[in-house]
Amino acid sequence: MTIEEQPAPPLIFDRSRTGRIACSLPACDVPELPLEGCIPPSLLRKAPAALPELYEVDVIRHYTALSRRNFGVDNGFYPLGSCTMKYNPKLHEDIARLPGIASLHPYQPESTVQGALELLHTLQSDLAAITGMDAVSLQPAAGAHGEWTGLRMIRAYHESRGEQRKQVLVPDSSHGTNPASASAAGYTAVTLKSDTRGLVDLDALRAAVGPDTAALMLTNPNTLGLFEEQIIEIADIVHQAGGLLYYDGANANAIMGITRPGDMGFDVVHLNLHKTMSTPHGGGGPGAGPVGVKRFLEPFLPKPLIASRPDGTYFYDYDRPLSIGRVKPYHGNFGILVRAYAYIRSYGAEGLRRVSECAVLNANYMRSRLSAAFEMPFPRICKHEFVLSGSRQKAYGVRTFDMAKRLLDFGFHPPTVYFPLIVEESMMIEPTETESKETLDRFIDTMLQIAWEAEHAPEKILQAPAGTAVSRLDETLAARRPILNCSCE
Repeated sequence: MTIEEQPAPPLIFDRSRTGRIACSLPACDVPELPLEGCIPPSLLRKAPAALPELYEVDVIRHYTALSRRNFGVDNGFYPLGSCTMKYNPKLHEDIARLPGIASLHPYQPESTVQGALELLHTLQSDLAAITGMDAVSLQPAAGAHGEWTGLRMIRAYHESRGEQRKQVLVPDSSHGTNPASASAAGYTAVTLKSDTRGLVDLDALRAAVGPDTAALMLTNPNTLGLFEEQIIEIADIVHQAGGLLYYDGANANAIMGITRPGDMGFDVVHLNLHKTMSTPHGGGGPGAGPVGVKRFLEPFLPKPLIASRPDGTYFYDYDRPLSIGRVKPYHGNFGILVRAYAYIRSYGAEGLRRVSECAVLNANYMRSRLSAAFEMPFPRICKHEFVLSGSRQKAYGVRTFDMAKRLLDFGFHPPTVYFPLIVEESMMIEPTETESKETLDRFIDTMLQIAWEAEHAPEKILQAPAGTAVSRLDETLAARRPILNCSCE
């Protein structure tokens, strides 16, 4: 029996039988209060909820079946470009779950959480060393949150100098969060065109900067996986105009231990710990986007910072009059920060450099092998990721979207498609350092087979996926009107 011929499982409501019970709750051992006195009458049910009545085994099988439909890095290759979906070491998960860490309360007295404060203080120092910054705040909960925090500090800095700058420059290949964060911070985003090599066009940059320029947001390597070779000149142009240089750390997996944003001329940087430091990524969070700054911006960091006293104890430093204030309750996502601390301690300085070297090696190996079947808009050495174009396959009536769907039939999560927008039929692939050569080769061979099918058997691709629980969806409708009840099997 083929996958297509297998019967669909019965809907969970169809399994319901009157009187079946999944669990029995103990009798209430405290006085019951009348609901009418606690809940407004308009919110009380007039009849019991129409829930299915099932045995425990049916409930377990239902949710286990749903979990198997979810794709994650633990059950397959996840080459999502620009997202660094790499394997999360389970040792670090175990460390984050140690009772002395997982059971802490954020409002415990400082004297009872000195170990946790020391961990956070050390992590601040580690991230400052890795990025070439002078001080770090661990508060931001994600990369975009870190962007917004950094831009708030940039605004506070300019205002402290009596300046009301209004514009933030962003390349046309930037992450979509860059212009969004600029707007959320009260700036107008100005797009910079890339040159023919996929890098910042210096002439366009010179024409764009001026007295209204608050900052240029940039990641290096950029979203095309290319290193901005003229970064020192870029920094000089922005600084001479009185602006600051902001580093989007989404692509830091390519540079750890090799180069540092602070040495390139960047003034502010955020890191995506749920990418670079291999903490859980996806499903909407939790994440972590610590922000680092050069010394002249340190007074504006969110408060409190974790500081140390001469006697070796640690405390929350709230005495920061120029701070932009809190940007998150408590002090960041502590469990994610613990995992990042464990990651850095596991690898050490030499190991982090090796991580980046292997990520770059893997990306260039894949780029080289795939270049025979796909258009490479920027055919030269890349960093941790690369962008190819499906324009050659489009001539046969097969688009990048179709090839992404076909990959599902082979058990692979598709790469990022149609981003960055400046490449026609783009597909952005990031293998990371945690995948073996055998896995890379299986993915490459699959991509080469799909390229062959596009030319000789396009109907296979246009009808894909055939082996998933559902076939092609109306993705706009699925996003705007998702079916979330438990009958959607």
